[in-house]
Amino acid sequence: MSLTQGAGRLALAAALGCVIGLERTLRGKYAGLRTHALVSLGAALLTFTASDLVAGQHYDTTSVARVVQGLITGIGFLGAGVILHDRRNHVRGLTTAAAIWLDAAIGAACGAGEGAIGVVAMLFSLALLAASPLERAVRRRFPPREGDEGSEDEG
Repeated sequence: MSLTQGAGRLALAAALGCVIGLERTLRGKYAGLRTHALVSLGAALLTFTASDLVAGQHYDTTSVARVVQGLITGIGFLGAGVILHDRRNHVRGLTTAAAIWLDAAIGAACGAGEGAIGVVAMLFSLALLAASPLERAVRRRFPPREGDEGSEDEG
């Protein structure tokens, strides 16, 4: 694979992470544009490198699967860092943590040469992140019953 193709995969991953991070930044969330872009770029780099090694016959084909498994685990710890409990014991940051996890998956897709599906996933994620006003309206219309767990906004 050429340097240009590899750079293109990395650039696409970073750009898609930027878009998701920009949405989080505009909503004033803890992890923003740079965090999301770096997660996506890092996942793409690791996946690209593993894929390139397999293509060069240096390692067996399970190498890429092991890299992706490691990404899923490692990103879970990063996402846990943005989850907070406030004084009213409401959980905050779950949506941002999920977006960070998704950024890693999008980056892995781009790194593996599946940029088109990465773009589709990014578009779906923006649609879901934009659904928060709808979610609040549903919660107002159907308030939780007494004793139900949950928070007002997962943010």
